[in-house]
Amino acid sequence: MLEEIRIRDLGVIDASTLELGPGLTVLTGETGAGKTMVVTSLGLLLGERADAGAVRAGARSALVEGRFSVPGGSGAAVRAAEAGAELEEAGAGPEGRPREELLVARSVAAGGRSRAHVGGRAVPNGLLGELADDLVAVHGQSEQVLLRSPRRQREVVDASAGDAVAVPLARYREVFERHRAVRAELEKIRTRGRERAQEADLLRHGLRRVEQVAPTPGEDVALAAEADRLTHAEDLRLAAATAAGALTGDEDGGRAGGASAVVAVEAARRALEGVRAHDAGLAALADRLAEVSVLVVEAGADAAAHLASLEADPARLAAVQERRAELAALVRTYADDADGVLAWAQQASVRLLALDGDDDRGEALAAQEGELAAEAEQLADVLHAARVDAGDRLAQAATAELAALAMGGARLVVRVSRTEQLTPAGGDEVALLLAAHSGAEPRPLARGASGGELSRVMLALEVVLAAADPVETFVFDEVDAGVGGRAAVEVGRRLAALAERAQVIVVTHLPQVAAFADAHLLVEKSGDGQVVASGVRALDDAGRVAELARMLAGQGTSSSARAHAAELLEGARRP
Repeated sequence: MLEEIRIRDLGVIDASTLELGPGLTVLTGETGAGKTMVVTSLGLLLGERADAGAVRAGARSALVEGRFSVPGGSGAAVRAAEAGAELEEAGAGPEGRPREELLVARSVAAGGRSRAHVGGRAVPNGLLGELADDLVAVHGQSEQVLLRSPRRQREVVDASAGDAVAVPLARYREVFERHRAVRAELEKIRTRGRERAQEADLLRHGLRRVEQVAPTPGEDVALAAEADRLTHAEDLRLAAATAAGALTGDEDGGRAGGASAVVAVEAARRALEGVRAHDAGLAALADRLAEVSVLVVEAGADAAAHLASLEADPARLAAVQERRAELAALVRTYADDADGVLAWAQQASVRLLALDGDDDRGEALAAQEGELAAEAEQLADVLHAARVDAGDRLAQAATAELAALAMGGARLVVRVSRTEQLTPAGGDEVALLLAAHSGAEPRPLARGASGGELSRVMLALEVVLAAADPVETFVFDEVDAGVGGRAAVEVGRRLAALAERAQVIVVTHLPQVAAFADAHLLVEKSGDGQVVASGVRALDDAGRVAELARMLAGQGTSSSARAHAAELLEGARRP
């Protein structure tokens, strides 16, 4: 239940506090006084989009705070606690269950940015919308427009059915989404069959080429090195022979030549060996020359051995160049090197298996699609039967309510018909029809109901649905538009009846409706000729008489209007 709203710098409202209680509360006031801003403030608390233009001129920001009393463990209390909000104990409610106090705040900066707080903790604005489902139901003239739409009419019937529709509808939507996904995948496989076949042919051709060439890891690098050696074989032989001769003096692979590095190093070592006993430094140098002598001998032997392996081989060079050309053709097409070609071949094999398996997968998907389609049809039949039953019960109950709203000959008809194709909401088209008087043919609400009749139809539906609705607070913004006379009195009476089960807040221009209020709040404005400010105050019995007289005659001082106002109040108080 909404217990209090504080408004600051919103529209024409400077600063006001609305204290609300159970039962029926009405808000009245002259046009332009700011009644709409009260509804706007409630919308902000419920997560509606913030409008920077609603911030009072000259103010930096607007602030709306609301205090709700919610049952302990309710959906709103649990969701707020999950968001980290703090809830305070508020005692026990009329039903005897413990209740908790939930504080909600929303600020809107003049620049357009808005912030939300729940239980003293900053939260995303979207959380307010989630809490709204369990806190307040707001109905205005825009709701009457929505009631003309087939989607909204179906939602009304579904809401009246409760779990009888909600449970199979949840299962149906799950199956419908799975069926749609499977069908989309199947269509993708079927429509892209030619593309997949072309891709498979290209992959097979590429894999055949790789298989024919049969590259090995790192082969292109090794062949490049070998080709370089074979191309420069004569230069390499000359260099190796020169090195071997310089090191060992064996210039042509066996015949002794002139002085060599080995001879020179050995002569130097022997010269130092003769005096090593007299000089430690020369002794160490002699040891180092001994090591050098060994290394020079080994290097000479290696040079001579490598020289023996260096032979010009034109045939081998031609074979290497041919193999390199084969590898280069693969590399140009599939990768940067031989290793990359092998990696591509592995990936291509996996992809080809997937493409070749699409035919089998398509058959499996087709079977699955048929099973899901059949299951969706079965669930749609269950939904249809539940909606027909719910529609009949809703029509009977709403027709009885219309009789209490001065539409005694009116009759509401709910028509549920199957559609040719299934939709996310099932396979039904739901239409609310109204026979405005006895003997009239039922016509769709969109064409057969006036504004006043539509207001009463919506109120009748709300009264019927209230028992199944989890919210504790209903807000009606000029839901009585287009209604007057005796019908207005009956609208007030039904709102009062609804208020016996829930908190009801009504913005109205009709004195016949306002007379039924348990609490009457007046939105009034004042101004100095330049700045207009509005405030909200609660009316006592005398104030209510004056306000009803103003609503009746345009002024609250007329004795006849005041007498009529007092009569309205007295009539509303009688059972």
